[in-house]
Amino acid sequence: MMTADEPQPSPGMTIELARFRVREGAEDTLVAERPEMVAALRRRFPACLAAYLTKDDDGEWLDVILWRSRAEAEEAAREINSVPECAAWFRHISESGGLRHVEVVSAWSLSGGL
Repeated sequence: MMTADEPQPSPGMTIELARFRVREGAEDTLVAERPEMVAALRRRFPACLAAYLTKDDDGEWLDVILWRSRAEAEEAAREINSVPECAAWFRHISESGGLRHVEVVSAWSLSGGL
């Protein structure tokens, strides 16, 4: 049960989950180019609230992006290749494991920003 002092997610807040593998030898460049790519993503799609890049022990990567709404997340997914920095960043991906959008139904943040 949530208490009154716990931050509530905004209605429709959505997390995008993109699994992928990186081309051999491209991991350092992928990480180095990430800040520029995310900045361009946020300029083009201001509904992007946060982005986390993770790497699993098996070498699979997971890009986790928080969006203000599912509609805005889906729009960005359709139009992402129109952002040159994003399209360039994708060249480091050797294999896509798919893209999913999931609704945030409960949230907690240290900063209380949700």
